[in-house]
Amino acid sequence: MGSILVVTEILGGNISDTSRELLSKARELSQALSGEVVAVGFGSQAAQALAHIDADRAIAVTGQAVEQYLPLVYERSLLQALEQESPQLTMVANTTMGLDLGAGVAAGRGVPLVAYCNALTVDGDEIVAQSQVFAGKLLAEVVLPREEAVVTILPGSFPASMVEGHPTITAMEAASVPGMALIQILAPEKSDVDITRADILVSVGRGIQDPENLTLADELAEAIGGVVSCSRPVVDAGWLPKARQVGKSGQTVKPKLYLALGISGAPEHLQGMKDADLIIAANTDESASIMDVAHYGTTVDILDLMPALTERLRGE
Repeated sequence: MGSILVVTEILGGNISDTSRELLSKARELSQALSGEVVAVGFGSQAAQALAHIDADRAIAVTGQAVEQYLPLVYERSLLQALEQESPQLTMVANTTMGLDLGAGVAAGRGVPLVAYCNALTVDGDEIVAQSQVFAGKLLAEVVLPREEAVVTILPGSFPASMVEGHPTITAMEAASVPGMALIQILAPEKSDVDITRADILVSVGRGIQDPENLTLADELAEAIGGVVSCSRPVVDAGWLPKARQVGKSGQTVKPKLYLALGISGAPEHLQGMKDADLIIAANTDESASIMDVAHYGTTVDILDLMPALTERLRGE
């Protein structure tokens, strides 16, 4: 069977967590299909970053043109790699970079693209992709052609692979695109915490009512050993930074415990947290959508619930 090619993202000289998630699933698929895993990375640090990942082979695309991310340069370089490899499946993360590259290389190769995937399975010698459509309201299953296809994977869909390997690494000179240059990098807002790595999230929504009430969430998070996150209305109101937002336009999280406090459960928010191991929701509206995904729910007012839980956890 054909190979599974993973487009990796290298941040600060290291393979990103999202790329490790793709490598984990690629290894699983390759074993089922008796194929191999090929990884592609870009930049002067690519060879070093790819040296110990769980792949059979790796391609380090180097050259001045790929020292900074330029969509068309990366796309043309990736197309060169795909022309060389002709993989059965190309996996790209559904990130800012991946959204650029996924559609571009699929069009360049003339093969199907399935975006917003959150599951990949093998049925016989075929790969079946599950994709979220209509902002996550529906799930669609697509049987991919055996010849070649491209998928973009939602971050957090698979466990990250920490397995070390020793792939054979080959170098490839980056394709040049005359007349294109990087003008400016707008860095994302820095946050004091990374909610995607937290095991416990105390997530608040519109039901928090007032920014002063965030103190109650902070105290509860401290007592339970968690981190405060939120839904979009809290960010839109300017009460918490966007780095704390859970949902389609925020972060995708998979904590062991997700406390959804005063969150109604819009589809965009559910898309970012529905795979948490344990979801406990508190909303005075018993018909709120969050109750449909919660393992346990209560209609107690969160402004009464949070201090009571904090007191109990502290043993006061």
